[in-house]
Amino acid sequence: MKKIGIIMGSDSDLPVVEKAVDTLKRHEVPFEVHIFSAHRTPEQARDFALHARENGFGAIIAAAGKAAHLAGAIAANTTLPVIGIPLKSSTLDGVDALLSTVQMPSGIPVATVAIDGAVNAALLSMEILAVADEEAAEKLAALRREETEKVLAKNAAVETRFNS
Repeated sequence: MKKIGIIMGSDSDLPVVEKAVDTLKRHEVPFEVHIFSAHRTPEQARDFALHARENGFGAIIAAAGKAAHLAGAIAANTTLPVIGIPLKSSTLDGVDALLSTVQMPSGIPVATVAIDGAVNAALLSMEILAVADEEAAEKLAALRREETEKVLAKNAAVETRFNS
């Protein structure tokens, strides 16, 4: 199975990013985590992106707040799918990061999840891998069955309580 690269602009992003890490761990998807800034370490971010495919990555998650150029900087240097997580880290409550991440120019796409949407970023990265990896597809199918069972159990409890 290919690895997922997880990149954050600062260690202050870790509390959100850990949700993606935990999701991938729970489903036994290999990953690496790095701190690279689009502004403070642009060469290292570029180098990671340029060599990601040959280093065994299948998708990259990039989390950043405020100006949030990280996902775009990574996407500009790889043809792998890049998923941006805009982070709520400023007085604009993450809207600045959302707009910076989602408003990419034609030719350099970045898939963008909700503000602080690390779990969905991890799941989307798994879906990307699942296109060509049956093991990843099975893990997603099992997760969907598990989620369905949880909702139906809650539904049964509510029906019992209110529909008698």
